[in-house]
Amino acid sequence: MKKERVLITGCGGMLGSAVYRVFSENYKNVLATDIDLNEPWLRKMDVREISDCEKVVLDYKPEIILHLAALTDLEYCEKNIDNCWRTNALGTENIAILAKRTDATMVYISTAGIFGGEKDEFTDFDRPDPLSYYAKGKYHGEQFVERYLTKYYVFRAGWMMGGGLKKDKKFINKIYRQIKAGKNELFVVDDKLGTPTYTNNFAESIFRVLQTGYYGLYNQVCGGSCSRLDVAREFVRLLGLEDNVKVTKVSSDYFKDEYFVVRPYSEKLVNLKLESRNINFMREWKECLAEYSSIYKEDYHGKI
Repeated sequence: MKKERVLITGCGGMLGSAVYRVFSENYKNVLATDIDLNEPWLRKMDVREISDCEKVVLDYKPEIILHLAALTDLEYCEKNIDNCWRTNALGTENIAILAKRTDATMVYISTAGIFGGEKDEFTDFDRPDPLSYYAKGKYHGEQFVERYLTKYYVFRAGWMMGGGLKKDKKFINKIYRQIKAGKNELFVVDDKLGTPTYTNNFAESIFRVLQTGYYGLYNQVCGGSCSRLDVAREFVRLLGLEDNVKVTKVSSDYFKDEYFVVRPYSEKLVNLKLESRNINFMREWKECLAEYSSIYKEDYHGKI
């Protein structure tokens, strides 16, 4: 077990459980924090309040800080702009300032959503063009960390999948809830492209990259790319329901009232730097989805 003290922010969410598991298995001292204390191993800390952060960080004196805390609901962020800036931008500044003060290595989780979708795919070196307040806040976090720190890692994730039945707030669980409610037809867009990112694989890869000491910014997504429609059809197939549930192709206009925030046409990332340094530990998205889907398959067939 490694001796460094690890602090994790925003650890109560869908990525947090995977990160906590991986780092607890490899480090002797891990302190997980969040504003939503939904697990017994969480301690309260609000990244928006620098005095709150100071109290925890200066007392614990971590050598590694994994900054996961963020608002990720695009519609909420667009309606609550001040809270979006305070959480995604200012919260990241607060943690970076304290990481520097304590000489800690900072790990910041960013997103493929910072790109404007004007290209088909994006490498680590392409220039971001954020379209939404969510994306602008996350990109500001990237810029601040890169300017302010020397000991840092920025990992850009794609379409996140993970967290299971209780914590997955994204596409897979939304699709599954419709199926579980008895819907036999799903309407899914085919005009949005991206790269899925499995939380377990992502967390394991963060740990392994940290061991290299190769600081910097990395695209870190699963191998392969797809549309939302591709993911939905593969998920339904993995559940063994392709003969019972129809997946119907629609355009984004079909959901324009529910999902009114502008999203890029393509959020496809390429792990160019990880590949070039021979430290790309991310698996193919279909392989990861098959592993993740086993939870839902067991639940659907009454085995959970």
